Amino acid sequence: MKMKTKYMFLCLLLTSVVWSCSKDEKKIYLEGGTAPVLNSNKTALVLTDATKEEDCVTFSWTNPNYTFTTGVSSQDVTYYLEVDTTGANFTNPNKLTVSFTGDLNVTFKVGTLNSYLSNTMLLKTGVSHNLEFRIKSVLKNNSGALYSNVLQLTATPFMPPPLVAVPTEGTLWLVGNAAAGGWNNPLASPYDVTQKFTQNPNVYTLYTLTVDMLGGGGYKLVQKMGVWGSQYHALDGSVVSGGTFEMKDSDPQFPGPATAGTYKVTVDFQLGKYYVEKQ
Repeated sequence: MKMKTKYMFLCLLLTSVVWSCSKDEKKIYLEGGTAPVLNSNKTALVLTDATKEEDCVTFSWTNPNYTFTTGVSSQDVTYYLEVDTTGANFTNPNKLTVSFTGDLNVTFKVGTLNSYLSNTMLLKTGVSHNLEFRIKSVLKNNSGALYSNVLQLTATPFMPPPLVAVPTEGTLWLVGNAAAGGWNNPLASPYDVTQKFTQNPNVYTLYTLTVDMLGGGGYKLVQKMGVWGSQYHALDGSVVSGGTFEMKDSDPQFPGPATAGTYKVTVDFQLGKYYVEKQ
């Protein structure tokens, strides 16, 4: 009986080893691929507001042909077009990255590319910039990353329309219980002066205000005393230090800092962003 049991145990053990080896043999491994080759139909990009709806540039690249132990891959490949200023080696925190799945080419409209360069990369408008473009290809889970050659192009972005409409009369006030003036609209004296923003004389889309905050509460921005309909409100009512906003008679409000003190509030209509800094 004992011999029979030992025999059965050995058979099971042998079967397990054979099955395990067979399983290992069936694993699929990535053997590699060929770095994509990037091309463009232009080397100098002309960007103007008058042509913003026209095609600007087309980029195309070759298939990296990822190969596994079973042959050429049929998986979807994700491509990232990366853009940076020459010399930054794609390490700039404001570099542009646009993703595509499956495509081997992309065409940018003048307006779209201009928005990327001026709003995302924060490049100065009206000035020619030397730029570098490359393609990064990856499989699922960002595996098998391959990088293309680097293309050198020049571009001069133009000043796009502000993302948020600028106050029509050039005036802006902070109204709310985060400051001493409260929710009175119009603000009583002296808050109609102490809570009024200053428009930058050189950048008409930029407004600043240094004001005492009470700690907590919230506020809105109004461009005309006594009028709520054309107010500005935060898109995320939980971000104190800065975020995005829009012109709309709606909530949420801008959240006031938790700690009382003097703060500088900067409102950038060009980018549709606001910033709050303790002084």
